[in-house]
Amino acid sequence: MTPTAVVPSTSPARQLVSLPLGIALGYSLSRIGFTDYSEVHRMFVFADLRLFLVFMGAVLVTGIGTAALGRWRTLPNKRIHRGAVVGGVLFGLGWAIAGACPGAALAQLGEGKLYALVTLVGIALGTTAFHALAGRFRLLRSEDACG
Repeated sequence: MTPTAVVPSTSPARQLVSLPLGIALGYSLSRIGFTDYSEVHRMFVFADLRLFLVFMGAVLVTGIGTAALGRWRTLPNKRIHRGAVVGGVLFGLGWAIAGACPGAALAQLGEGKLYALVTLVGIALGTTAFHALAGRFRLLRSEDACG
């Protein structure tokens, strides 16, 4: 059973819960420093490990939570698709260049940092380009998709 089978993603109840959680995430990203380009840059060049350690802590907490909820049993045991590696590298490069992942870009926009619009346009263009090319080059097949 997938989480979307329990509560449809477009349901008003899910949207009502998602809004305060999204605001809390944006607030947290802002307070931690993930919306400050210079802070993120220092993390990527290992000049300041504070954000890196926060990020690793979040990964650890997520892993523990996933294991505690028993979700590991429902995850497919598949080999890593090479497109995921290429996509991960492109995502990381974009994050390093822009100084923001998608969530941080939205938080930056909420802070009034209008340069986040450039990042969000880049995310939209990259997503659109992927979907336009995916069918042509068979980059995404149903048996490769996780989720």
